[in-house]
Formats: sequence, C-alpha cells, structure tokens
Amino acid sequence: MIKLLRGRYGYVVRVVGASHTRWVKQKLAGRTDYTVLVPVTRCYSSLQSSSSMPLLRLPGPSYAVPSRGIGMVIARVLRGALKIRYLLLGGSIAGGSALAKTYEQWKEALPDTKFLEEILPSQEDLDAIRSSLIAYRDKIKDAVPDFSLDPKLKELGEERYGQLALWFRQRLDDAIKAAEEEKNDASGSLFSDGEILTLSGVANSLPSLAKDFSTDLKQHAVAFTSMGAAEKEREKAELLRLRLSQVEAELREKTESLTRDVSNLARENDDLKKRVHSNETIREKYESLQEELMQVQLKYQKEVERLERENKELRRTMMLRAGEKAASHHKKVKKSLIDMYSEVLDELCDYDSSYDTQDHLPRVVVVGDQSSGKTSVLEMVAQARIFPRGAGEMMTRAPVMVTLSEGPYHIASFKDSTREFDLTKESELQELRKEVELRMRNSVRSGRTVSHEVISMTVKGPGLQRMVLVDLPGIISTVTSDMASDTKEAIRSISQQYMSNPNAIILCIQDGAVDAERSNVTDLVSQMDPSGKRTIFVLTKVDLAEENLTNPERIRKILAGKLFPMRALGYFAVVTGRGNQEDSIQSIKDYEESFFRSSRIFKGGVVSSHQCTTRNLSLAVSECFWKMVRDTVEQQADAFKATRFNLETEWKNNFPRTRELDRDELFEKARGDILDEVVNLSQVSPKQWEEALSRKLWDKMVTYVFENIYLPAAQSDSSGTFNTTADIKLKQWADQTLPRKCVEVGWETLEEEFRKFLERAKASRDHDTIFDNLKAYVVDEAMRRHEWEDKAADVLRVIQLNALEDRSVSEKQQWDAACKFLEDSVKDKLNATENTLREMVGPSTKEQWIYWQYPSEEQKRRSAVKFELEKLLLNENTHKNTLTYDEVTAVRKNAQSQGVEVDNEFVRETWHPVYRRYFLRRALAKAYGCRKAFYAYHQGLEGELGVECNDVVLFWRIQQMIKITGNALRQQVMNREARRLEKEIKEVLEEYGCDREKKEQLLTGRRVLLAEELKRVRQIQEKLEEFIHSLNAEK
Repeated sequence: MIKLLRGRYGYVVRVVGASHTRWVKQKLAGRTDYTVLVPVTRCYSSLQSSSSMPLLRLPGPSYAVPSRGIGMVIARVLRGALKIRYLLLGGSIAGGSALAKTYEQWKEALPDTKFLEEILPSQEDLDAIRSSLIAYRDKIKDAVPDFSLDPKLKELGEERYGQLALWFRQRLDDAIKAAEEEKNDASGSLFSDGEILTLSGVANSLPSLAKDFSTDLKQHAVAFTSMGAAEKEREKAELLRLRLSQVEAELREKTESLTRDVSNLARENDDLKKRVHSNETIREKYESLQEELMQVQLKYQKEVERLERENKELRRTMMLRAGEKAASHHKKVKKSLIDMYSEVLDELCDYDSSYDTQDHLPRVVVVGDQSSGKTSVLEMVAQARIFPRGAGEMMTRAPVMVTLSEGPYHIASFKDSTREFDLTKESELQELRKEVELRMRNSVRSGRTVSHEVISMTVKGPGLQRMVLVDLPGIISTVTSDMASDTKEAIRSISQQYMSNPNAIILCIQDGAVDAERSNVTDLVSQMDPSGKRTIFVLTKVDLAEENLTNPERIRKILAGKLFPMRALGYFAVVTGRGNQEDSIQSIKDYEESFFRSSRIFKGGVVSSHQCTTRNLSLAVSECFWKMVRDTVEQQADAFKATRFNLETEWKNNFPRTRELDRDELFEKARGDILDEVVNLSQVSPKQWEEALSRKLWDKMVTYVFENIYLPAAQSDSSGTFNTTADIKLKQWADQTLPRKCVEVGWETLEEEFRKFLERAKASRDHDTIFDNLKAYVVDEAMRRHEWEDKAADVLRVIQLNALEDRSVSEKQQWDAACKFLEDSVKDKLNATENTLREMVGPSTKEQWIYWQYPSEEQKRRSAVKFELEKLLLNENTHKNTLTYDEVTAVRKNAQSQGVEVDNEFVRETWHPVYRRYFLRRALAKAYGCRKAFYAYHQGLEGELGVECNDVVLFWRIQQMIKITGNALRQQVMNREARRLEKEIKEVLEEYGCDREKKEQLLTGRRVLLAEELKRVRQIQEKLEEFIHSLNAEK
C-alpha cells in the first residue's frame, strides 16, 4: 500500500478480507493532501454478508473478476447430454413411425396371393419337414461317425451277418491256439500282415467295420508275441473276445438305429408323395375351375355383346327418330359431349400461346415402335379399318387425331370436309384410306419424312366408346436412305411433345412377337411418365408370342410389369389380326376370342380375363379418359380465363382506340378498300385518260422518233427526199413495233392510274398502314396476270397507218399546235443532250470557280476532243451525222498535238452528243421560223419564200397519230380493261383469302398477333365453358 491508484473522486483499493478493509480505511484517513477524502474500498471476501454492501455505489471503474463454480459446469454438461438423448430418442421414434408407415403402404400395394395358400403347403408344414430332415441328418452323423453303410450289407441281411460273426470267432480261436503252440518263439507274431489283409479282404463287404477294429486287432496280435506265459495269452484272448463283443453290440445298435431311421424316412417320403399327389389333384381342380370360369366369362361376354347389339339398334332407332323430329321442327340437333370436346381440341391444335398457357387437356396418345400394331389397335377400338397399311414401310407420317362418338350410322369424316364416308362399304373404306394417305403425304414438305400437322377426323357409330385418340408415327431405331436425316429425332420430338402433357393418357403399344430387349418405346414412356400414373401398356400379337416363346413366364412378367423398366395403370394383351389385310374387324374379333379361349397362356393363369381382348382395353381406356377429363377440364378453363384477361389488358394498354380485328377480318376490310379503289377508276374522265395516255405514248416513242425517223430524214438535201424517208420510216414503224408498244403503254397507264388512287388513300387521315403490304401484293399479282385484249394491236395498227399517211395541215390552229409540239420536243431533247455533254466534259470554268469543282482526266480529254469537233462543225454547216475516217484521224491528231492521247472510238463516242446538240439547235431555230409559215405552206410557196417546214408536218402527223391512239386506248380501258382488271383483282383476293400462309405473310405485327390470340382464347374458353356445363348436366 505504498502507491495508491487515485481517481477523480478518491482512491480505488482492491482488498481481500474484512481486516484488510479496516486497515485501508485507516491509511486513507491519515492522508491530508486532499481536503475532500472519499475513500472507495471494495471487499472481495466471501465471508462478508450482503447486508454490509452499500445500497448506492459511487461511480468509478470496476475491477471485479467474475468466477463460476464447478457445479454450474457439471449442470450444463448434464443438460447437453440429456438434450442429445432426447434428440436421439425423438429421431428414432419418428423414423420408426415413418418406416412402419412406409412398410404398411408397400404391403398394401402388393397383390393379393391368398389363393396360393389353398394350393401350396403352409409354412408350418414346410418348417416341420425341414426340421425333421435336419434332425435325421445330425442323428446319423452322431451315431455312426466316419461310417458308411455298404449296399451289399443290406442285401445279405442279419442272417449273413451272424454267419460272418461266427466265422470271425472261429478264426480268432484258431489264432489263439496257434499262439499257445508257438509260445516258445518269442519273436513270432500271432497274426501276419498277410492274414490281417486277408481278413480285411474277406470283409470287404463291410469296409467301415474293418476300419473300426482292424487297428486294435493288429495291436493285440502283436502284443501276444511279446508275452511269454500262457496266462497272459489267455488274458489277451479274453480281452479280445470282450472287445469283439462290445464292437458287435455297438454295431448291432447302430444297424438297428439306421434301420429305424431308414424306415422313418421311407414313411416321410410316402407322406410327401401323398401330399404332392394331393397338390396335383388340387392343381387339376384349379385348372378345371379356371377353364369353367373362362367358359362362364366367354358366355357372359357373348351375352353382353348380344345385349350391346340390341342396345345399339335401340339407340340407333332413337337417334334416327330424334333427328327426324329435329328436322321436322327445324331445330338444331344437340351436340354430344365428345363432339364438343373434340371441337375444343381442334381449336387447341392451331393455338400458339405466348403466355405459357399450354394445352393440358386430356387425350389418349398412342405410341409404339414402328410396325408394333398401333394403328391396328386404334382400328379395333374404332371398329373399322380406316388407316392405310404398308409391309414394313412407314405409313403414319403425321399425328392423326380420331374422335370416337356414338351415332346411328357407322361413318367417318374429316374436320375440314363435309363428306361422310360409309364405313360399312368396302369401296368407301378404300377411298377413306387413300384420302388419309394423301393428306399425310401433303403434310410433309421440304424433303422431310414426318410432319407436326394434325390430321383431324371423326368416327361415329353405334356402341363406340367416346374418347379422343392421337395416333403418332412409330418410333424407329435406324434412319434408312429414303428418309430425311433428322427423321429419328423428329419422331421422338413429336412423341415427347404429346406425352409431356401431364393429363395425356399414354397408350404404350409393345409388339409381343419381338424380343423385349429390342423395345424403344418403353424407355421413352418411362422417361415421360416414370410413376406410370397415366400409362396403359398393351401387348400386341400375343398369338405370335405364344408360338415363339417356350416359357410363358416371360409373358406373365411383361403383363405383371416386372420385365420392362416402366410402370403402368394397367396391362392388356390383345390380338389385332392374323397377318391378312383383307380380314374384317368382326373376323379379327372372332379370332381373338377363339385364341384366348384355347390359349395355354390364358388357361395357365398367366393372363387374367380382364386383361384380354380389345373390347376390355377400349372400356378401360374410355373410363380412364373421362375420369381424367372430369378431373382437369375446370383447371384448364380457369387457366384460359386468366390468359384472356391478360390479353385484353395488353390490348387496352397498347391499342386503346382500335377495334380487335383478326387476320380474317383485316383481310376482308382490305378487300373492301381495294375494290373501292377499282371502282374509283370509273370516275376518271375521258379527257384525263387521253392526256395520261398521250403523255405516256410520247415518252415511250420520243427516242425512236428522233433517232430512227427525224434524224435520218433530216440528213436529206431536198424536201422530197425528207418526206420520202419519213414516210418509209413511219410505215415500217407502224407495221412492226408501234401497235404493240402502244398496248404496253395502255397497260402501264392503267396501272399508274390505279396506283395513284392507292397513294391518295395512303395520304388520307384514316389510313391504316397494316394494309399496305397486302394491297401492294394484290395489285402486283393482278397486274402480272392481266393481259390486254389480243385484237387491240390489230385495231391500233389500222388506225395509226391512216393517221400517219395524212400530211395536210388544214388549219392554222393545228399548225401552231404542231409547231409548239416540235419546239417542246426539241427543247426537251436538247436539254437532255446538254446534260449528257456536261457529264462528259465536266464542269465549266464558271462552275470550277464558284462551286470548286474540277474535271477528271477523262473529262479533260473529252473537252479537248469536243473543242476540235465543234471547230469541225463550224467550218461545215451542212455536215452529216457521221464522221469520215479522215475527219476522225484529223481530230485525233489535233488532240495529240495538245498532249491528249485518244483513239478513234473515243472520238466517235464524243461526236454523237456534240452533233445532236448542233442538230437540235438548228431544228429549234427552224421551228421558230416556221411559226409564221402556215400560209406559205398552205399556198405552196415554201420554195419561193425559202422556208422549209417539213419538220413541222412530220411532227404534226405524229401528234395526230398519238391523239387517235390515245382515244382508242382510252375506249379500251374504260369499256373493257378496267373491268377485266377488277375481275383479276377479285380472283387474287379470293385466292389469298383461302391461303392461310399468305395472310400470315402479308398481315403481320403485334397488333395482328394479339388480336388473333385473343380471339382464339375467347373461342376456346367459350367452348370449354359450354362443355363443362354439359358435363355437369350429364352428371
């Protein structure tokens, strides 16, 4: 206590014990360095009472060290151990209860085998026999160790055994006597090895006896030789006799015991034979009872079939009367449940959802390996041979949905056809099979072997089980050379698509005539339905299986579900034919019944009676189908109701002011718009038609007129030569190409005018762009098909020849119009020529300075050649339109002198636009000069006045021909061609309206897809609700 720790309010002293506390207080009280002394002491003594602790503590640091007792640690350890014990005990109790529950469930799932207790011996009897045999074995083993009874001993009997014992005693007496006689010979032996061997050889019928006492006998015989006195020899002999008697007694006892055991075993064997005989008797009784049961079942089945036939006739009569009554009252016949359900499935076949509302409605999916008998099973259920057949060839190339329903007549029809096939007539059955095969081949496109398109058909008839079956292509293991490379994967994909429906009933067809190890379909079915809750297994061709399999146990394992790695609701064995395609359904049914009646598989109890025949199969499938429908149809209706709500919400958000129109409705609206535009063609006035036709005609023929008529005629020196050349050129033109070109002009003008109306419609406020693609395709197709009338060209040829032969301009107005026509034509041609030259020689000096454009090297060479050619034309005003070789050479040399290298062809190419510009400028000047020359022309004073206006007369003739041709084409368009175009547009619209793929190609967009889906979902929901209402009413 030399240095104390001082705090803010005093000293902190750590003391132990009450005496130390007082000492510290005295020390602190003696310090006078602070006027205020607040001693703080803390007592750590466990002897101090809690009452001495102050109620209020002063603030200060605490340095107390906590400590825990050993008792607390032990208590916590015990608590943890007890907690572990409770956990282990609770886990074992819960696990035991779960295990017991699982064992009870497994025990309840096992089949009932109580009938075997009457046939086979009980377990107690078997245990008694087994224990008796084991006890007998142990008894023999303990009684006679290393002893085996010779069969010869049993043959000799007890009398022979007594003789053998007597002989042995005599032999022993002789040996003793011989020993007494030779007592002096100490080294001799009583018995030699050879005698002992002889004894054992005499007794070879009892080898085990010699093995017991031969060794002792030999030892005693040798011992006799070592004794010198007769007393000892007699004692030995007595001992030998005593030992022999003991051995005889033991042997007799063992023999008696063995005899008793053999007799007991014989008695037990007799009892076992009697029991086996009784079991055979019981088995014979069981077989006889089973045969009687089979006869009773067959008799019952025949009686049921007779009643069903009578019921069919009654139902048929009632249906006919109901139909006649409905027809007489003009009422609609009520649809059956299966027909309503089939309509829902037909709607779902084409439904492609983007809201994950998949088609989970029940249907029976028929799957199996190729040629396993799938189609035959379906035909037996439908009671008609409706499908094509092929020997080993793939016939089912697309899914076929068959709806079975009741009706007064046995008929079949397709979903998209109104024709009904009478299934009672062989001729119509053949036509139906051909139609099915044709539809399958048409559904396969682009080099593929199988198709996803569904062929939907309905089969009605009296007594048919109501259900919907889908026959799928058979699963193959090898792709042949005539198949597409992806055929195997495509078939598996189709099968998995239909089997993935959690509510689909899988009808797994297995060929019984082939090895089970070659099956492909069982593995696929086990993958899609591992629990087997919706699978029905069908073993076909059981008659061939019975012939090929020597062990019926294999068929029993198949039908018990123990051979294939799959599970199923039920197992059935059927016979669907005798290999003859001409057999009728009734003959196949008779053969099936006769086979199961005489089959050793059925008689031997391998197959139960309810697992046989296609009739029992169809009843079981129909019952399972309707149970699945009743359990799941309301869930599907709720799912489609939610989908409809989502689609309507999306439509309201994206297209709030637009009507919901699907593709068909949009197409009809587009059809009306297009036909309205066709009608608008009749509103075009004749003047508008003539102006459009004249303008189009001149645009088509202006180049020919200048290049082939006007320019060659203008090269003449005199007026007569000009007119002669023009007449020849015009006649050739009118005879050869002019009428045909004018017809083309009329066709193009008609198309342009029609497209103008379509463009005006696009500019309107209420135009819908969704129709643009469809309208363009329709117009293009109609124009491609449209052909002008054949006689139109001949009529135009006559009119045009007459118009071109007239060279007299009778009126001043016509003259002025011809002059203007010539001027306008020459100006247009001159502007085009100027543009051509500008492109050839490049920008001018002004353009180079203003627009900073520079000519290329070729343009510079063109400019140099052009300059030389212009000098040539200035020197000779009446130059012709061609250059001579000397002129071409001179121009080329002049250009070379300026450092420009060109060839002769380059010079000629530059010459053509240069000369045309020169020629057109002269022609335009001449046209200006002829404006006031009408009177000179009319009076014939052109030569005297020095005015030549042959150019005006030529263009007047052409202008008149254009007017007449335009008028004729206008009449043809308004009277005939517009109507023919309207007819062709209607034909195209009719074709496109029937082509679903074309409408999907031309009418696209989210708006169309959403409207389509919304309409389809509404239809499905309405049909489902109608079906559910009828189903509940039937309940």
